[in-house]
Amino acid sequence: MGKELLLEIGTEEIPADFLPKALKDMEEIIGREFAQARIRHGVVRTLATPRRLVLCGEDVAEQQEDQVVEKLGPAKRVSYDDEGNPTKAALGFAKSQGIDISEVGTVVTEKGEYICVRKVIKGEETAASLPEILKRFILSIPFQKSMRWMNLDIRFARPIHWILALYGGEVVSFKLGNVSSGNKSYGHRFMSPGPFAVDGFSDYIKETLDRYVVVDPEGRKAIIVTETERAAKTVSGLVLSNDELLEEVNYLVEYPSAVCGSFDAEFLELPGDVLITSMVGHQKYFPVVDDKGKLLPHFIAVNNTLVRNPEVVVKGNEKVLRARLSDAKFFFREDRKIPLEEHFEKLKRVVFHSLLGTSYEKVGRFRKLAGLIAEKVDPVLKENVDRAAHLAKADLETRMVYEFPDLQGVMGREYALLAGENPVVARAIYEHYLPTSAGGKLPQSDEGSIVSIADKMDTICGFFGVNQMPTGAADPYALRRQALGVINIVLNKGYPLSLGNLVDESLAILADRLKRPREEVKRDVLDFFKGRLENQLITQGYSYDVVDAVLSAGFHDLVQTVKKVKAMEDFKKRPDFEPLGVAFKRVCNIIKGFENGRVDASRFTQREEGALYQAYLETRDRVGAFIDKGDYERALRELAGMRKCVDEFFEAVLVMAEEGEVRFNRLSLLEAISKLFYRIADFSKIVTG
Repeated sequence: MGKELLLEIGTEEIPADFLPKALKDMEEIIGREFAQARIRHGVVRTLATPRRLVLCGEDVAEQQEDQVVEKLGPAKRVSYDDEGNPTKAALGFAKSQGIDISEVGTVVTEKGEYICVRKVIKGEETAASLPEILKRFILSIPFQKSMRWMNLDIRFARPIHWILALYGGEVVSFKLGNVSSGNKSYGHRFMSPGPFAVDGFSDYIKETLDRYVVVDPEGRKAIIVTETERAAKTVSGLVLSNDELLEEVNYLVEYPSAVCGSFDAEFLELPGDVLITSMVGHQKYFPVVDDKGKLLPHFIAVNNTLVRNPEVVVKGNEKVLRARLSDAKFFFREDRKIPLEEHFEKLKRVVFHSLLGTSYEKVGRFRKLAGLIAEKVDPVLKENVDRAAHLAKADLETRMVYEFPDLQGVMGREYALLAGENPVVARAIYEHYLPTSAGGKLPQSDEGSIVSIADKMDTICGFFGVNQMPTGAADPYALRRQALGVINIVLNKGYPLSLGNLVDESLAILADRLKRPREEVKRDVLDFFKGRLENQLITQGYSYDVVDAVLSAGFHDLVQTVKKVKAMEDFKKRPDFEPLGVAFKRVCNIIKGFENGRVDASRFTQREEGALYQAYLETRDRVGAFIDKGDYERALRELAGMRKCVDEFFEAVLVMAEEGEVRFNRLSLLEAISKLFYRIADFSKIVTG
């Protein structure tokens, strides 16, 4: 049995969005540290509030595992003479290792047999290793931003004020910056700020709770849900569900309590999204709705303390929200005095990017591209697509969006409806921004989907064209998210679009802005899309080799590519898949570097050549028909039927015959078969046993 490890890092308030990732990283980092130190351990828990990061490791072994170290010496052939006696080389090696020659062993390596010595390094006590491990652990936790404070040469998300470190109830003693570890923690900053001693995790949880700190994020979240629901019931309402807000508020407080406030009913005349953004985005309030989902003139504020005088707190929150809503009402009224067309004209003075021109020019580009896409998807859509693209960015010059950037698209839709635009156009204006996050909601209308694809393609191709590509760590223009957006919209709608053609058309429209050769930009953009699609499919559970095999054979038609991946993944589970993969790999390996073959059946000299060619001709037509229908499972079954003929061919026929024309003909036959398989996937990428 091991001992319990408890670590608490007490800090200034850490930003809420830093904490969820920090908790995951802490588990991974301590796991690596323990593994490298050869320390066995049980379950690891990580907890956090804005002012503390906590780690508890159960059953942490009291001693490192012993380590066997193997040291190679000279090759065995030079270490012993013909009679088996050790040479000077062997004796010298034994002496250098401080052992007798009788203790020397041998080991077989890829380069041959060598003499060696195996030493057992006794593991030291865990308590002796923990100070350095915990110091490394703390300083290894990655944050979006970190800082230095005072004149200390360490960095962390926020200044560290105390460190609680216990192993088996005893202090793990070390110093980090100007803070020495100990057995003391601190309560709530306002309601119980003093220190208190701790002797273990269960004691820590009890003592912090007694001092108005709920350390467990899940426990805190449950309290917030209960408190907000209770507060909403006081006005016969329900809390408008918002998981992102719940997560954020959860990491803003240590001891949550909720109050219900109100605002003037006249503000309900504003669009609902304006009200929600004012409450959620700026004040972190939970909106209140009735049982039909309609907004009520109330909100829920979550506080970080017990409220002694709820009336004072409510009035303060109401005052702040009233000011925000009054501004929104004024902006809404003023924006409506100017037609959307005039707002659009103002885009001429808005720089989208110094190398890509104004937002006005950008709209002109993706409007043209949207028209080309609509022509392929459904020409009937062109008129509404064109109008939606024309007005898509007009709201960027409204006062409402300037004040509330999150409402771009939302206000475009609202102002378009108020101006009497076709509701289809208004909806597309809003939807063209979707998805706004990875895995976010996709546009549902064709008009919105097409304008969204066009806008995102122009952005991606534009930035690649002016050498502003994402790097490993930085993606300032969110090009990865936009590429995934294009992929998921096309897949969701099932559009038969060629990614290569989309890139060509976008680059043609961008021609006067490009700073790199067009073909070079196209290659890089397509590789970028391939990487995004590959990552997404693997994340969804498809095998890496299947995804690689299908994408290597072409991925421009995204819908058909995903169908192929699904068919290949299912087919891979069949018993005849691996022999098929092995057979095709033989084909690929032998024709490597060969191309532009021409099969001449009159030059076949062996029965197996003719049999394979006949099987190929019959299979080619059937496979082609199934591929044209998108029935890749049936196409794969047909290809599998060729395996017997392929195997017999290789058993009986020498492909690399001495006679040049015979060899050329046999290679040509295998090349033709390879191309047939390649219509679905590059089987040489498939991992076989």
